[in-house]
Amino acid sequence: MPDMIPDPGHALRRFGFGRPGAQPLPDDARGWLRWQLDAADPLLARTGPSMLNTAVVARAFQKAVDAGETPEMGFADLFTQEMTASLRYAISTALPFRERLVWFWANHFTVAARGGPWPFGLNGAYVQEAIRPHVTGRFVDMVKAVMRHPAMLDYLDNDRSIGPDSPIGRSQHRGLNENLARECLELHTIGVHGGYTQQDVTTFAAVLTGRWMNRDGDSPGFIFRPEMHEPGPKTVMGRGFPEGLAGSEAALEWLAEHPATHRHIAGKLVRHFVADEPPPHCAARVSAVLATTGGDLKQAMLAIIDMQEAWQPMTKFRAPAEYIIAVERALDLPPEPGGHLLDATRDLGQPFRNPLLPNGWPDTAADWISGEALLKRADWAMTRASRPGAPAADAVIEATIAGVVSASTLKAVRSCPTPAEALATVFASPEFMRR
Repeated sequence: MPDMIPDPGHALRRFGFGRPGAQPLPDDARGWLRWQLDAADPLLARTGPSMLNTAVVARAFQKAVDAGETPEMGFADLFTQEMTASLRYAISTALPFRERLVWFWANHFTVAARGGPWPFGLNGAYVQEAIRPHVTGRFVDMVKAVMRHPAMLDYLDNDRSIGPDSPIGRSQHRGLNENLARECLELHTIGVHGGYTQQDVTTFAAVLTGRWMNRDGDSPGFIFRPEMHEPGPKTVMGRGFPEGLAGSEAALEWLAEHPATHRHIAGKLVRHFVADEPPPHCAARVSAVLATTGGDLKQAMLAIIDMQEAWQPMTKFRAPAEYIIAVERALDLPPEPGGHLLDATRDLGQPFRNPLLPNGWPDTAADWISGEALLKRADWAMTRASRPGAPAADAVIEATIAGVVSASTLKAVRSCPTPAEALATVFASPEFMRR
């Protein structure tokens, strides 16, 4: 256990989204974090985004188009609505650590608009149904939920992957699409150095055939279509699996519990919550916890909370979306109507839940620090600091970065000619941009 007494302010910065206004700090920083891992996610108790809602929007849109009318809502409107709600929740939540885990795993298992309209329209449902319920559960359960969700199946083209010797494959002369299999191995589970070959990718693609998105009927969602599935047993990385849905589920379970997977996700968790260059002993500790607990993600996070390295300040740089939430929490002002939060993520270079590639948004300072990016942050910070009712710069310093603020930052803030410029300087400071 670390010798240092954990700083509550650091807990809010490193593991959350920053302090909301001047709300009281927790007396026990580690206890506050552990409480969040045990707490029920309030969004799971509410009616939220779903495959059915998305299908209803799609049908109404097509009906209006067919009738020559202007649709009331399309996938772009649904995405804006749901992502804006997600950003507002991050600003207001009393469980910021838990929500950070939702953001982390949604990025690890990325789906995005660039995969087509359905992943775009299903993004909110995907996070609600496949990610949010499992962030403190077992990794294998999240993997299985992700690999059944229509958003992922469509994003990585599994609806276009047909077993060559399946009935549909033979009749239509169609074959495999390897996108889902490749990304599941390379990004989601064992990692690029996990020891698989191109033949393993091809065979795993055959294992996954038949997983399909049903867009029709009263219960749209995941279905397994045996007429698309490649028949016969299959071998991936020397391990045999039977045909059918049961065989593909067994393959996913085996991959999720593979030692290479534990090493891969341990490294990513430590990179995100400890340092850009994950200390090898920290990553090894988390990997060992995952191995001995059956991939228990709550236990993995408890191990990170207890690492002295996780309590070293200023070792992580806030990515744009996190920075936006931190500014809004520090302002602690009533929410504004419209989609300005989502627009801000785009303007600052990290369109929310819409990364360029299946590997998601990067997680190191080098990927986000440039002169142009910092200038955009400063300009945006000035617009937010100019809001009516914004707090004083000194109050925000005291509430958010009092333990780490430098003399040069204090001098720069106090030399500003207006309160808005002083507050914008706090938001643009190196201390506020780091967590």
